[in-house]
Order: sequence, then C-alpha cells, then structure tokens
Amino acid sequence: MAIISFEPFFSYVESKSALILNAQEKELLESAFKAKHLRKKQYLLQEGDICRYMSFIVKGSGRMYSVNDKGQEHIIRFAIENWWLGDYESYNFNTPSLYNIEVLEDSEVLMIEHGQMQKLAGSIPAIDLMIREIDRKGAVATQKRIHSAISEGAEERYDNLIKNYPEFLNRFPQNMIASYLGISPETLSRIRKNMLKK
Repeated sequence: MAIISFEPFFSYVESKSALILNAQEKELLESAFKAKHLRKKQYLLQEGDICRYMSFIVKGSGRMYSVNDKGQEHIIRFAIENWWLGDYESYNFNTPSLYNIEVLEDSEVLMIEHGQMQKLAGSIPAIDLMIREIDRKGAVATQKRIHSAISEGAEERYDNLIKNYPEFLNRFPQNMIASYLGISPETLSRIRKNMLKK
C-alpha cells in the first residue's frame, strides 16, 4: 500500500498559520499523526463511541451524520481534501458521539489524538495558530449554517451551497446533498429543474 504523503498537511498548516515549518517540526508532526488508508463506506466513528481521533483528509471525502428514530439520515457536514473530519464535541470533551462518520470514497487520512494535538500546540507555534484559525473559521461557518437553516428557503440554501461549495455537487450524490440542506430529494430535484429553466 502506498505511503501517505504529509506534504499536503504541511502546506495546510503553513497556509493557516502563515509560518514555515522547519525540519524538526515536520518530524514531530510525522511521529504524532497516524496515517491510515480507508475504503469507501468505512467508518471513522460510530454513534455512541467516543471520537478519539481528529482526521485530516489528504485524499478522499467523508460525511458526519445522525440517524433519527424513523431511520432518516441528517448530514451535519461533509469533508473533502484539506479538511478535518471528526466530532469536535466528543473529541474535546470525551463524550459519546451522537454521530456516525464514514468516508464516501477510498481515502487517505492523518489521524491525531486529542492529547497529542495539545502537546503539538504547545511545542509548535504553527499548530497553535492553525487551531486558533480553524476554531475562528469554524465558529463563523456554524453560525452561518444555523442562520441558513432557520431563516432561508430551500432554493436560497441550495444557491448558497453552489456559491460556497460548488465541488460538493460533483463529489456527493443528490440524496446526500438534500439531506445536508435539510430538504427532501424531490424538493432538490424541483429546485434544480427550476434553475435550469432560468
């Protein structure tokens, strides 16, 4: 099996922190992360388990979702290359997760435990800055997503998705896009037909 390259992750850290990693820091990162190949539909986390690892996607994609008592899936988030995938609440507070996380394509991920990440943040300034930047952007994204869910119509939500994450449309099936937007596949189909007419 091919070795997973850390280069995309190093570039990511440097872009988020605006700092350049030195050779020693790169070595520290390589020893702290666990590189893993995952097959399509393989789980990173299942509901009820504690999220022990945060995963950086080098190649592939995944989704985090919950299932209600009627068996309906609700997709909370998608992740593609250079994104993190994990349940932040479970990871940070060591609580059982309400979510499932699975990869949607054959994927390569770099996984890190919470304690290890904290150690790295204390010893590598770029990691500390990266975490702060992720938290800052994450808070804004969450706020926007909540606002969208409670105040926008289905068409507006789809329109925002096209503007902000156009790559999702090519990577994920329509029924999953509908779940992520909180609408039925039929509604999504209707919206897409209307947009084509325009």
